[in-house]
Amino acid sequence: MPIPSEIQSLINRLNLELETTEREANEGLSLVRPVLSSFPDNVRLIQFVALFNNGLLFVEISRRRIRAIVERLTAPDITTVEILEAGEDLSMLLGQSLEAKIRGKRILDILKDLG
Repeated sequence: MPIPSEIQSLINRLNLELETTEREANEGLSLVRPVLSSFPDNVRLIQFVALFNNGLLFVEISRRRIRAIVERLTAPDITTVEILEAGEDLSMLLGQSLEAKIRGKRILDILKDLG
């Protein structure tokens, strides 16, 4: 059974958000690491590194979850209830992705303003 178009659109949106989060987290790490090397005991900078690393971990875990959901959706014996649950799971993951992106973007903006 093909993936319903609404769910495919959700998957596409999620992948775009995750790409943005990953790109911004990598950019943030490249900005904060040189500063951290000058101030290795700065707690705030250490928190920034942790936040960006957590963002990258979130992206990796989310991509795995999306793959698992897609596998479930393409199973030949999938039920309507399972399709609805997959949509709910993806929607919740999109919300989490947006929150992670916003957190990372705030810190990235702070770092850019310092530079």
